[in-house]
Amino acid sequence: MKLICKLRIWKETRGQDLVEYALMAGFVAVAAGATMPSVAGSISTIFSKITSLLTNVANQGG
Repeated sequence: MKLICKLRIWKETRGQDLVEYALMAGFVAVAAGATMPSVAGSISTIFSKITSLLTNVANQGG
């Protein structure tokens, strides 16, 4: 039974697109920060806020 559950989790792809878009947005932000130093501070602030929000949600359980 455990093997079947693990296989189902392994095949789960519903959240895959969201992760791919988030990674792409991150790469674009890093590239923008590297090519335009004037926006690097803004990008850093945005990522700090996102990190803070995700940490709060993780600590609340959900």
